[in-house]
Amino acid sequence: MRIFAVANNLKRHKPPIRMAYFNIDHRESRSGVIYHLGALLAVSAWGASFISTKVLLQCGMSAVEIYVYRFVLAYLCTFLFCPRPFVSNSWRDELKFALCGICGGSVYFIAENTAVTYTLVSNVSLLVSTSPLITVVMVALLYKSERISRAMMAGSLVALVGVGCVIFNSSMNLQVNPLGDMLALLAALCWAVYSIVLRPLSTVYSSWFIIRKTFFYGIVTALPFFFMESEHFPMARMLETEVLFNLLFLGLFCSMIAYLLWGQAVKGLGAVTSGNYMYFCPVVTLVLSAVMLGEKISLIGCVGCALILGGVIAGDRLGSRSR
Repeated sequence: MRIFAVANNLKRHKPPIRMAYFNIDHRESRSGVIYHLGALLAVSAWGASFISTKVLLQCGMSAVEIYVYRFVLAYLCTFLFCPRPFVSNSWRDELKFALCGICGGSVYFIAENTAVTYTLVSNVSLLVSTSPLITVVMVALLYKSERISRAMMAGSLVALVGVGCVIFNSSMNLQVNPLGDMLALLAALCWAVYSIVLRPLSTVYSSWFIIRKTFFYGIVTALPFFFMESEHFPMARMLETEVLFNLLFLGLFCSMIAYLLWGQAVKGLGAVTSGNYMYFCPVVTLVLSAVMLGEKISLIGCVGCALILGGVIAGDRLGSRSR
């Protein structure tokens, strides 16, 4: 009788156990989709930011001023949502946040925007878009536990070829300027370092705290460049509709919201998988320039979009299967 009673109890408890595992897998799959969508939205915002930046440059604002003003606005808004804690748990973490502010903020944006003045935008876009490949190499060198599969490496290379097609959609003539290209490569290296440093911090601190600290150190390290400029944009023109709208878009959506989404994506997907979404930046810029600026999309541009999408999806899915 005792044997039958135990058997009946096991039968009663078996279905709930299976259902519990099913619910956990279902929640994990849903959270994975959310991370992917967050990375896509963040990169889409950064792709659209090129148009707003171009508008502000045409209005007479310098590259350093655009960066400082948008990040000051983003920091103030972030501080309203996360005023405390003000400092991190240790001085080592504080140094890591300072590195995030430099690599993911001041040096990255100033180098990228300044590179455009020395070389073609196509050169800068192509070289900056190599940051996922640099991330893959750096992760493989720094973390032995995080092995990069051949499938993910192949997907990154295919996506990079697609980036080349998208960029050369508007200009087939590659003009090389050493200074501009070196600044663009510096920006790509900075973003790779930022993505790698960000991941361990995201397991300890909240996303609001991380982006607030990143904005703070980004502003502090950019102030020397700001005060070195002889002329500044007139404050009276800040309330102009065109200037105000683009600054709000860059400060609130492209900085605060996009960085918040990106921090969650790096935490959930890892530096390599989330980094591959950076290849979508030229795609977004290509589409928006066609819609808003009337630029034509050629066949090579469409092929580039397809290669980027295929490379990112294949690299992620095949890479996860091989692991």
